[in-house]
Amino acid sequence: MASSRASTRSSTRRRRRAPRRPTPRSPPSRRARNYGAGVSHVFVSPHPDDAALSCGGLIANLRELGQNVVILSVFTGHGDLQNLTTYQREALGFGGKAVWPSSESFDRASIAADHDVPGESADRLAAWQAEPSRLLDTQKDADDAAKEFWQRASWYRKADIAGSGPGGRAIDAVGGQGVRTEGATAIAAAAGDAMAQRNVEDERFALFAEATVVRLGLPDAVFRGYEGDEQLLGAVRPDDAAPVELLAREIARLEPQRVYFPLGIGSHVDHQLARRVGAALLAKGREWQMSGPDWASLVAFYEDFPYAYWEGFDPRAGLPAALTAELPNDIGLTPELADIGNVIESKIQGIARYESQVPHLFGSTAKMAEAVRTQGATVALSTGRGGSVERYWAAVRRS
Repeated sequence: MASSRASTRSSTRRRRRAPRRPTPRSPPSRRARNYGAGVSHVFVSPHPDDAALSCGGLIANLRELGQNVVILSVFTGHGDLQNLTTYQREALGFGGKAVWPSSESFDRASIAADHDVPGESADRLAAWQAEPSRLLDTQKDADDAAKEFWQRASWYRKADIAGSGPGGRAIDAVGGQGVRTEGATAIAAAAGDAMAQRNVEDERFALFAEATVVRLGLPDAVFRGYEGDEQLLGAVRPDDAAPVELLAREIARLEPQRVYFPLGIGSHVDHQLARRVGAALLAKGREWQMSGPDWASLVAFYEDFPYAYWEGFDPRAGLPAALTAELPNDIGLTPELADIGNVIESKIQGIARYESQVPHLFGSTAKMAEAVRTQGATVALSTGRGGSVERYWAAVRRS
């Protein structure tokens, strides 16, 4: 019996010493997308309003799911603002005096109020107001917390404890350059700076959509020598290079699960250049260093609105060759549909934030809303669905 027990214990010891062979795991598929909380989506917007116009429904859906949305506004800079031609004003969306900012506007911040306001002098604080020194200390703590919260973006929203409302929120002019108050931009807009006005509207859309906006500050096409619709909606000049490296660096830093570029419907040169960036990224091989993305699993293209609406764009017979000519030979595009029926009104309200552009593009807010609903229903019907749909074209690497 003792010998049997000893033998059993010896056998047990031998079994315990035996190495455990690890079970091999299959590598995760790069095409499998689990859009849960914490997922980030980057929308490349040639101009301040393009992401809202073309992708406003998907953006609203993503935010309802708790997913992060970053809008990269590319051509948000300007050139000589003192000598704008009539065409430049019209192309920027300020074609008539009814909507063109007055050049006679000035900053009224230095004008004293007609009546004393409690809190404007240290010895006349209202009962509910804090002492200025304590308010500054609290503001500093709030700003430090805001910087920490927004650390993954190239800018941060300043924490305004004074409660000045959306009109006083802080915005950034160029990614990575700190912040400046919207008041300065609003004054510039009132003084005739069309791009400053559009950037103000872009920030208001971001606040409405609960998204992050990063402006790259490259000059708009009308400031790069394109004059007239024939040039603006024609071929890109040979000396006008697409900002591939700048956008690639910004996108890779944000580590998105999906990045969306314009398809270039309508042939606006700025949209064409943004599409070229997407095609150039798809031509890159897989980068194996840290944070090196496999672009073929990340890139998608969106249909440019309102150009697709104006042109009656219908890809059922295949995408036009002009829209896909720059893609690598081993890359194809497959349609993906975003059902936006439950957020169509939110998309309309978001576009309405671009007050300088709506009259220029549609004539009125009511006509804009009609165009958005019509386009959503048209895309849905063309795909055999009801309701309202936005269509995207996801990159697929052919085997």
